[in-house]
Amino acid sequence: MKFERKSGILLHITSLPGRWGMGELGPEARKFAEVLEAAGQTLWQILPTGPVGYASSPYSSPSAFAGNHLLISFDDLLEEGLLSEEDLADFPEYRGDEAEFPEVNDSREKVLFALADRFEPTPELEAFLKEESEWLSDYTLFMALREAHGLRQWIEWPEGLRDRDFHTLEKAREEHAQSIRRHEVLQYLFSKQWKKFTAFCHEKGIKLIGDIPIFVSGDSVDVWANRELFFLKPDGTPTVIAGVPPDYFSETGQRWGNPLYDWAAHRASGYKWWTERMQRMFEMVDIVRIDHFRGFAGYWEIPAKNPTAAGGRWVKGPGFELFKSLEHNLRNLPEFGKKFHLADHVIAENLGVITKDVEQLRADCGFPGMWILQFRFGAMDMAKPDIVPEGIEENWTVYSGTHDNETVRDWFAGIQDELPPGADGEFDFAKQTVLDYLGTDGSEIHRDFCMLAMRSACKWAILPLQDVLGKGFRMNTPGTVDGNWRWRFTEDLITPDLIEWLRGLTEKYDRC
Repeated sequence: MKFERKSGILLHITSLPGRWGMGELGPEARKFAEVLEAAGQTLWQILPTGPVGYASSPYSSPSAFAGNHLLISFDDLLEEGLLSEEDLADFPEYRGDEAEFPEVNDSREKVLFALADRFEPTPELEAFLKEESEWLSDYTLFMALREAHGLRQWIEWPEGLRDRDFHTLEKAREEHAQSIRRHEVLQYLFSKQWKKFTAFCHEKGIKLIGDIPIFVSGDSVDVWANRELFFLKPDGTPTVIAGVPPDYFSETGQRWGNPLYDWAAHRASGYKWWTERMQRMFEMVDIVRIDHFRGFAGYWEIPAKNPTAAGGRWVKGPGFELFKSLEHNLRNLPEFGKKFHLADHVIAENLGVITKDVEQLRADCGFPGMWILQFRFGAMDMAKPDIVPEGIEENWTVYSGTHDNETVRDWFAGIQDELPPGADGEFDFAKQTVLDYLGTDGSEIHRDFCMLAMRSACKWAILPLQDVLGKGFRMNTPGTVDGNWRWRFTEDLITPDLIEWLRGLTEKYDRC
């Protein structure tokens, strides 16, 4: 099968420039779409767009269905007359090259909450509430209750609220009506701006790649409202949790803490919740990157009482049955139709401990996997032509790095100049290995890696903007909490010469 070659940029919305503390869904987002068009790019990959959770992480959200109201554009609200300059007169000044979380979140919510509280009802708002009621009703109540209980986890709420007693919830809806309405308005404004943003991208020939974490946060409306779909005790605490086992990088593994799915319960429901989750994603984006895809083949189950991931075990996941059911269910929805194929709209993040069953599942589904060039040099074997950094198979997506990686420049700076005597491990390679393969002196190593990704046989090539610029810092360091998700670029970094170089590279390797 011949695939259409495309390329694009990995850049989260929060990393866009602008005067309001972080990137938004407004004119700067549309301007960046124009930059992508001019540079010959047809893909824009972003991180999850749900409300952020602990440590401002987009991967720890209180909802798998809601939008992040912090992304609502102040500039667009000003243009519509929903905000005035007076409303923003006391807004703090923040630095332009870094989002100062969590302070900027607090400043933005103050403005947005005040706007929502004075927002007049409209037919469009009421239609939105009706159309999205299946997930929105629980979400807005959940957020109102979180705020009323000082952001404490739902398992710490009074028993009637924790266990969703019908009469207790009805009373809570009356008691917290103003807060509920606030979140209804914010979701409406987010939805309106998101549709405007995606329509603009599509006009420019750009498809959006979204991101879906396999697991959801324990402190989320998804778990609170669907307890039967997870392994939980009667008080709502998990019996087993997610993570990854000890490996080359960590002696104790990673204890993520997310509650694990009761896949038998999901199967009995016909995978209803997963169908609705994927349907929601495809309403927002064109392609979905599934984070930790290997968990569908087999996942690391850790007893919740264990302090680390070391005492876990591998458990078989739902496998191909889930994706076969999802495709069947989505095809029966009018907005998708019988010609819908998941394989055309999914990227499988097959990183980590990847075994034969994981790759077989990916192959059975027809999903492209991910090559990360920074990881690939350690596995390079010039005696085997199929094991080269950029790969030779078409149905893959190649990246110079991801949001979890260092920038190429910082990664390269950290590689040993020469290997110590006797080094022959899988990850052992020196700077010279990279330089020899690329035929470069390394002075513009970020551009060399962009070239390598673009020339790859992989159908899609995605470059973090930091690697295109040769500037900036990584978005996230796995296993850490502080200082992540903060990077932003400034407008002066996007020059005509940069656009011309990227377009030339894209045309040379037939990705326009």
